[in-house]
Formats: sequence, C-alpha cells, structure tokens
Amino acid sequence: MSSTAQIGVTGLAVMGRNLARNFARNGYTVALHNRTNARTRALVEEFGDEGNFVATESAEDFVAALERPRRLVVMVKAGEPTDAVIAEFAPLLEPGDMIIDGGNAHFADTRRREKELRERGIHFVGTGVSGGEEGALNGPSIMPGGSPESYDSLGPMLEKISAKAKNGDPCVTHIGPDGAGHYVKMVHNGIEYADMQLIGEAYQLLRDVAGRSPAEIAEIFRTWNTGRLDSYLIEITAEVLAHTDADTGKPFVDIVLDQAEQKGTGRWTVQIALDLGVPVSGIAEAVFARAVSGHAGLREASQHLAGPSPRAMGEDEAAAFADRVEQALYASKVVSYTQGFHQIAAGSEQYEWNIDLGKVAAIWRGGCIIRAAFLDRITQAYEAQPGLVSLLADKGFAEEIAAAQDDWRTVLTTAVTHGVPTPALAATLAYYDSLRAPRLPAALTQGQRDYFGAHTYHRTDRDGTFHTLWGGDRTEIDA
Repeated sequence: MSSTAQIGVTGLAVMGRNLARNFARNGYTVALHNRTNARTRALVEEFGDEGNFVATESAEDFVAALERPRRLVVMVKAGEPTDAVIAEFAPLLEPGDMIIDGGNAHFADTRRREKELRERGIHFVGTGVSGGEEGALNGPSIMPGGSPESYDSLGPMLEKISAKAKNGDPCVTHIGPDGAGHYVKMVHNGIEYADMQLIGEAYQLLRDVAGRSPAEIAEIFRTWNTGRLDSYLIEITAEVLAHTDADTGKPFVDIVLDQAEQKGTGRWTVQIALDLGVPVSGIAEAVFARAVSGHAGLREASQHLAGPSPRAMGEDEAAAFADRVEQALYASKVVSYTQGFHQIAAGSEQYEWNIDLGKVAAIWRGGCIIRAAFLDRITQAYEAQPGLVSLLADKGFAEEIAAAQDDWRTVLTTAVTHGVPTPALAATLAYYDSLRAPRLPAALTQGQRDYFGAHTYHRTDRDGTFHTLWGGDRTEIDA
C-alpha cells in the first residue's frame, strides 16, 4: 500500500467519522481504520465523494498508508480502550511519528502515555476537541498538547479544520507540553457544567417565580442572546424551550425526565481543583446539582418536606424580575469563567506548562460548546494584562458586576423566599463576596485548629508561626 495519506483516523464512531470527513473536506487524504471493517466501508460508501479516503482493514495497512511523519488520530473511548489502541499501533510506528488522542482522556493518563511514547521517539499529542459531532464535522475548537515539534507538523492541519472566530482566527493553539491540552479541555467542560446549571436555574426562576411558560421563556432567552449573553448555550436553550413534543403537544422540556447525566469531565475538574486547592464553587455546585437530580429515591422520599407559600407576581413585577435574572446570570457566568481560568493557571504552574490564558480564551470563541461573545473581552483582558490574577480584577468586568450585584442579590433573596433551588447562582455570589471581604472567618477556623490539634497560626501584626497553650496557661509560644 502506498504512503499517500497525510493523516489517519482510527475509531469511526460519530466523532471520529466526522473528524475524518472534516480533514477530507479540507483537501487532505485520510486513511481510515476501525475495529470493525463494516464501519470503515460504510463511511466510504456514504461520504466518499467528500474527499480522498484510504480504507484499510488492518493496523499494518493503516500505518503503511500514512506518509512520514505519520499522524495517527485515535478517536476511541477514554481509558483502557485508548491504551489498547496505543499498544496495537505504537510497535508499528517509527521515531518522529505521532499519535493524536482526540478523546476526553484524563490529563494524568495523557501525561503517562506521552512520557512512555517519548522514550520510544514517538510524539503523543493529547488533544481536546470541543463542539460535539457538529463541531467535529464543520470546525471544532481544538486544544492540542504535546511537544512543540509535533505541533509544527500537525498544527497547520488542525488550524485548517478548526472553527474560525469572527475575525477569522483559527480556534486552535498549542496549549503546552504533555497533558496540557486534555487538562484545558477538562476545565472547559467544567465551565460548561456551570454554564448549563446557571442557565437552568435562570429558567426555573422565570418559570416558578415569574410564572412564564417555556415558550415565553424561549423568547426571553432569544432576546438575551442578542446582547452580552450572546452564546451557543443561550441560543440552544431558546430552541429547546420553544420545542413542543409531537406525541403529547406539551412543552418538550416538560416530558423530559429531570435527571441529568454526566460523563465525568466535570467531576474531574472539581477533583483536581480540590487537589490544587483552587476554589471552583460554581462548577462544583453544578456537578452536585446533576448528582442531586439523579438520586430519584432520595428526592421521592423528600417530597413531604415543607416549603414556602410564595405569592404570585404581577405582569410588571415579573418583567422587572426577568431583567434582574439576566443580571444575575451574567454576573454568575463571569464568576464561573473566572474560576475556570484560575484553575487553568494553577494547573499550568503546578505542571510547568506555561499556558497562555489569552490564547485559551481566543480559541474558545468559536466551535466549542461554551463559545460566547464575551470571550472576546476575556481574550482582550489577558492580552492587555498577561499577569492578570483574576478576571474580577479586570476593570471592565469588575464594573459590570458592581452594576449587577444589587439585582443578583435580589434574585437570590427572591429564590430563597420562593423555595427555588439556585445552588450555582448562590455559590458564585458567595465566591464574589469572599474575594471582596476584608476579613474571612478563616481566622476563627485557624484558632479552632490550633486548639484541638496544635496546628499553629500566623499573626497579623508580626512574622512567625505560633501556638497557644490552650490546655495550660494559654500563653503563646513560637512554633
């Protein structure tokens, strides 16, 4: 078999198939491989007119079809299946070749695989791909890690197939070494969890407090999507809420079981944030909200619990409340992105990745699930201040949240009064208030820790580490 394919894709389920088609549509000859040959043949039969494909039936034929340096994209389930594919193909490759893992792998697995393959002279490129099946076909946001040398060879191809921001910039950049790409994709998904939960809470408030129907709320979201909340998730929220179930004639959202599922990346985000000591409370509450929704037995057993008896809102009051919800939603979204970028910065420092936060924001402007108009401003904020500690330290965002905070607080007060759960909206406000507070109760916490465990403390008025003899005369000693 002649080595004519510039890139190959193994694993031809929906994401792999669409990514292969994307490469072919952009003028690349694409080698195809799948564990079951029927899927390979089906792709060529159905989409062979979209570009040049080389169908292969064995690992050896697949590798032989690739020109050097070989670029082999793996699109299989994360975990053991990925390790199995690497074990199958790595012995067939030569130094300088590369394996690109486009799945949702845990970044720690990517770091391990990259190290093992680097010792054999093979480049392993852990690559986050966001945008779902539509993005994979028409242009995703792409987050490749790995060596700079691998990006020199692979980058131009990824830039060509990626989504493009409104200014034409490709939504791909070299994130950093080893697991950096998959780490950033993990945090992207964590922000996505928070974004979706915040939108869900806004919907619930408009329905249960303002008394709006799903169709009416759809129009509210469409209006919001013309302003600063302009984003893919707001757009599709309006579409979902406007949809009517064909079988029952009821709003679609009312016939969907209210138990949200998850695949793990949001959970990983929170777990790693805990390891790094980074507060991502908005993301965490979004993950826990999905967990609560899934505990059907617990929820059923709690239906007898008492709640408030709120009064109904009048039309003018409901309209004003909807405006306040927009303010609260926007402020909370800014905070959740702030938390996500803080976690990226902390991971970059921990693993010495040197991630450019401005470039991360820039490649999320198109293709990915959390693409939003205000990512332009986030990009600009980090470009103007590369050492920006927090988005809340940016003058523009700080002023917007200051203007929104009264409505934000009113919305949460109203939610509590009406008994509507808003864990993510509340957590993001608490985070904001924690950062701006001149003193936190952590001083008392340290006193308690010193009392029961002699864990010591620092003073505000002089340097050093101290312990109080709580069980004795309560004098203070240097520790």
